[in-house]
Amino acid sequence: MSDNRQFDFWYAVNNTELIKVPSGHLETFGDTVVNYYLLCQQMDSIDKVVVREGHLKALKPAIITPQSLGQMDVGDLGADAQQYADWLREHANDLRIIQYGFTLQKQELKEYVVTDRMDNVLDRVKAEVDALDDPLSSILVGVNDPWEVCLMKLMVELVQHSAQSNMQDFQQQSKDMKKRLSDHIDQAFLEASRDSSKINDLAEMLKKNDLWSKYEDRFFALVKASGS
Repeated sequence: MSDNRQFDFWYAVNNTELIKVPSGHLETFGDTVVNYYLLCQQMDSIDKVVVREGHLKALKPAIITPQSLGQMDVGDLGADAQQYADWLREHANDLRIIQYGFTLQKQELKEYVVTDRMDNVLDRVKAEVDALDDPLSSILVGVNDPWEVCLMKLMVELVQHSAQSNMQDFQQQSKDMKKRLSDHIDQAFLEASRDSSKINDLAEMLKKNDLWSKYEDRFFALVKASGS
């Protein structure tokens, strides 16, 4: 990034004020559309304000685990990065990172110029947004160029506001899935104890779910009891 572009980037970030942030969380298991209203003072006129109304789409979050990191192709990052990913897979068993993605839907962008003082325009936009009663609406005051960078602060706020809730949802989903699988395996053991022809299917299920070592003793006890 050139010095000028870097200056423009950080100037935009540091001169963006979040007036209203979404009160709702980002969806854990689906995409979320956030409606933003970005107000920017035109540099060549004190009493001209550019208002942009658009949508910021937060893509469904994904959990990055040590296992998935170890399977990633780090490409141009090199061998050292791959070794670190491999180390994480083997040692950081409790590591859970939520990966977020955002898309800016410019095709839905509405842009217009209002001739008035910034505070007056802001008051009208606030009233308009309040009337909508939308928990995923936001209002920002930023810079006109590069205005897209102003949305970076909104993205960060959304992630910080939602990450804990999203992680709890992921953890609960994981618990529910483990409980369903455990119940399914218990049922399979019961059926195999009544019908020895189902023992091989039970073994395949345990291996498929990487649970053979956990249930190995119980499985061989079943085989012995069945006389197979």
